[in-house]
Amino acid sequence: MDKETMTASKALRGEITVPGDKSISHRAVMFGAIAYGRTTVNGFLDGEDCRQTIACFQKMGVAIQYDRKRGTVVIDGRGMEGLNEPSELLDVGNSGTTIRLMLGILAGRPYFSVAAGDKSIAKRPMARITEPLRSMGAHIHGRRNGTYTPIAIPGGENTLMGIDYSLPVASAQVKSAILLAGLQAEGKTTVREEYRSRDHTERMLQAFGARVDVSGNEVSVSGGQSLQARDVEIPGDISSAAFLLAAASVVHDSSLRIKNVGVNPTRTGIIDALMAMGGDVTFENERILSGEPVADIVVREKTLNGATIAGSLIPRLIDELPVLAVVATQAKGRTVIKDAAELKFKETNRIDATTKQLRQLGAQIQATEDGFIIEGPTPLTGAEVSSYDDHRIGMAFTIAGLIASGETTIHGAQASAVSFPEFYKTLRLLSE
Repeated sequence: MDKETMTASKALRGEITVPGDKSISHRAVMFGAIAYGRTTVNGFLDGEDCRQTIACFQKMGVAIQYDRKRGTVVIDGRGMEGLNEPSELLDVGNSGTTIRLMLGILAGRPYFSVAAGDKSIAKRPMARITEPLRSMGAHIHGRRNGTYTPIAIPGGENTLMGIDYSLPVASAQVKSAILLAGLQAEGKTTVREEYRSRDHTERMLQAFGARVDVSGNEVSVSGGQSLQARDVEIPGDISSAAFLLAAASVVHDSSLRIKNVGVNPTRTGIIDALMAMGGDVTFENERILSGEPVADIVVREKTLNGATIAGSLIPRLIDELPVLAVVATQAKGRTVIKDAAELKFKETNRIDATTKQLRQLGAQIQATEDGFIIEGPTPLTGAEVSSYDDHRIGMAFTIAGLIASGETTIHGAQASAVSFPEFYKTLRLLSE
């Protein structure tokens, strides 16, 4: 599937589920691998990134059985000490979550390891991980002094020491890496954020038996703790649901129910943003699943108004900003998205990619240093666009194709398989 062609859609209607949460799937495998005992994971995301996490821990000697048909992963963990020195490169593919969290684990291991990924990973900044890990006592080598992959950790008899660290930018990946290193460090490790990022690591560490102290935007762990296996039920990924929420909000007369979606408050920024724009989104059947809040989300098309999306909301919807920019082209008035410079450091520079291609479709959008300014409503006209091998960009412009006149062709559409393998099939079923 090198490309997909979309045309303006009639109403999207139906009741569906979305794939398992990507962030939680990664963590379930990692935490199961470093816990003692057997962990069974249900609802695992069958995406390329998450399969890379499985492969990396298998290379460290962890017995992992994956039933793709059932979406079940069984991990026989032997604790942090049971990880073996890998005999080959730990290849993370395109997965930033895999390499950044895994470096937190590897930093405290006594053996040699090297982690790297594809050409996109090679461009993504790693100093935000390697610098705090070095301050804990880890020895780390890498391209441009550890700023870029490949990253090598020589191991040895180094002892990690707990640190008190304030994140320059709210990042769940950096926070998680430091906390995972902190489990292996002497003393207490504390991470502070100006704005709270997604908290799946804190929740899952607690579920696996670790003591994690959370106070506002401050998280602490003490070293020397071990994890105990437990079963994990993974809810649907709100970042995947976001594309359907966006589509149903702007495609005329649409009404969708998306079942069993994770609605962790650190992840529901897309819903808050749509509501701030006047959207019609509600939760039903709210419950707790493996320590994570879950609900059915009902969304209906409604006239939207421009809004300012900024500040503490940004870490809660950073991955959804490209598709929110698409939605903003159909809202009345000006939408300003700011404080989102982190978009430049994703699989591609998402500020540039979103701005350039929305202009191709006729949108009135201006890039800024940390986001976008969008005027609406503006009719979109189909054009040839690219995913830039970035699943979020490819899917965002697929949604643009549903509201544009004529044909919109998305080149590199296969990138959606990273997080939503059945994305195009799902859209077609909803518009039948």
